[in-house]
Amino acid sequence: MQDPDTQAVVEALMVDGAKVRFVGGCVRDSVLKRPIKDIDIATPDPPQRVLALLDDAGIHAIPTGVEHGTVTAVIGKAHFEITTLRKDVENFGRRARVEYTDDWLVDASRRDFTMNALSADPLGRIYDPFDGLADLGAGRVQFVGNAVQRIEEDALRLLRFFRFHAHYGRRTDMDSQALAACRKLAPRLDTLSGERVAGEILRLLQAEDPASVLLTMHTTGILGHVLPAARNFGRLRILSWLEERGLVRDDVHVDPIRRLAAMLTTDRAGAEAVGDRLKLSVIQTKRLVAMAEPRVKIHQDLSRQDIRRALHRVGADEFRDLTLLAWAERRSEDARLSAAETAAWTALLDIALDWRPVELPIKGRDLLAQGVPHGPEIGRLLSLVEEWWEEQDFRPDRDACLDRLRRLPGSAAPPDGGVTG
Repeated sequence: MQDPDTQAVVEALMVDGAKVRFVGGCVRDSVLKRPIKDIDIATPDPPQRVLALLDDAGIHAIPTGVEHGTVTAVIGKAHFEITTLRKDVENFGRRARVEYTDDWLVDASRRDFTMNALSADPLGRIYDPFDGLADLGAGRVQFVGNAVQRIEEDALRLLRFFRFHAHYGRRTDMDSQALAACRKLAPRLDTLSGERVAGEILRLLQAEDPASVLLTMHTTGILGHVLPAARNFGRLRILSWLEERGLVRDDVHVDPIRRLAAMLTTDRAGAEAVGDRLKLSVIQTKRLVAMAEPRVKIHQDLSRQDIRRALHRVGADEFRDLTLLAWAERRSEDARLSAAETAAWTALLDIALDWRPVELPIKGRDLLAQGVPHGPEIGRLLSLVEEWWEEQDFRPDRDACLDRLRRLPGSAAPPDGGVTG
């Protein structure tokens, strides 16, 4: 609230005496003294008036959702989402026909959870119409009003319930009425777009211990509607522990795609299906596939040469993913790994961190120069030379690789440089 950019926006909105409040996540996270990601502000003024007020103050404004009452103010790199107070007139599932209002309680009643219905005025006074502070303090995630009704308004709230429990819940048991409503309405998840499902699942996976919540979703039959291949919650739990606390390294951090791969029990086709269902990016899906069906097998007893060969084939990033998954799998099977084995797993990460990519000293053009015709034969011969080069721990230089090429059956020039028959 004391940031000059925030104060500039608030002062612009209050110039005619309108009362504005901070709403939603920024209030919730401020109470918990967590980092603030987004600053949302509510006002009784309609969006066109908000645009005019910001323009008068010299603040850049974007009508990001003006038809729904939302304007975004931009000062430098700071973004402020400003929404006019609303009330639902008619609901169509995710979409609702709304009218603007000046009633703060009516607007708060549209929120999903009590902890998200909190608001605060510019002086820091908190308004708590649904006992959200008590729920926040106790780690309870509770819907505003009737849970079934709130989920029927938007099925995404079902996933949000579990995501918020993963990040804010401090109780092992969830609200029984909310859980019953989620179980009853779980088939509605089939109607959600992949992008919306992915947004919630990937955020849930960034929680400190997502496995417990996801296991509950699995046992209640809810997770099967969005991720039927998710079953390995033991591996996910250990991977999350390694990322969060077990390892303190710059090259290991919380990674939702790696965590997603950790709980999947599927093959390449299954991973591709998950990527398609969640509308993941091409890069994200490739990573998921690489972890579901590894190109190299990682274990703690790999020789240094085998490690270097694996790194050459898949690269340091993929090698790190596979190492962490294999380590998590091993530790989920035996929680008491020896110090020597733990050191071996750590050594794999150390070698990956220091790895610098190497390239085969010869290219396809070298084979063309040797008389090998264009076509698949070039790839076959290059693969044979590269396999030999890897076995020699990448030491042979260009001349040695060319000599090896000449000795391969199917190469155009014989080893002595004579004419082929």
